[in-house]
Amino acid sequence: MAELLLPRYLDEIARLDLAAINTSAQIPPEFLLAREGRYSVHYIPFEHVNTRARLVIVGIAPGFVQWKNAMREAQRQLAAGASTDDLLRAARLTGAFSGAIRPNFVALLDAIGVQRWLGIESCATLFDVDADLVHIGAILRHPVFDGEKNYSGSPGMAKVAFLREQVLRYFAEEAAALPDALYIPMGASVAEGLAWLAGEGVIRRERILHGLPHPSGANAERVAYFLGRKERAALSGKTNADQLDAARERLLAQMAGLLSAQAGG
Repeated sequence: MAELLLPRYLDEIARLDLAAINTSAQIPPEFLLAREGRYSVHYIPFEHVNTRARLVIVGIAPGFVQWKNAMREAQRQLAAGASTDDLLRAARLTGAFSGAIRPNFVALLDAIGVQRWLGIESCATLFDVDADLVHIGAILRHPVFDGEKNYSGSPGMAKVAFLREQVLRYFAEEAAALPDALYIPMGASVAEGLAWLAGEGVIRRERILHGLPHPSGANAERVAYFLGRKERAALSGKTNADQLDAARERLLAQMAGLLSAQAGG
């Protein structure tokens, strides 16, 4: 693993006045990692990698709110005298998949059989007793701002040399430590980025579970249809049932193959 960046930022984190930082433009310049054109990258203490994980949940990038929450948690850990490892672990897990998104996500994973591959009863336990089986990551580890806004995934990171370099510098390092894990992309732009990494030989293509609907509340209809909780005839015009059916069949076949390989069949 690369050298930790955290020690360089401990004093700056301790003296942060988070109440006075309300936009990405107000992040102190000491936290700037890189800048090119409209994009800037700022340090966040997300360097913990759970090398025991068998499942990697991949978001796009931490946003400003997540930066602020992680820094607040880091300050709490420093005040409590936590070790570097404990600080980094706590900061990275702050707010991970909390609220309504979690039950949807668990149901989607269980529906395609991820829990069987992991050898647990349900993926619900990944957020408590089986937390050692999962790594919460982001394909862009550190917050990327497009101007003053969170990078949204457009244009795709594989199309921007500066963003590709960020992916290879940080996320590829995590992937190298987790070669046998399954990767769950959270959203189309992340899926595109993981597909690019597979093409670069960083991740094995068969280990990426493409096609799960994003479990956010805004995506409720697609999630409900994928899980069989809503009939095709009741769908709005915004939901492509054929696309979801194809994704479900492909994922079920992919998981069946992984389970067979795991069993030695």
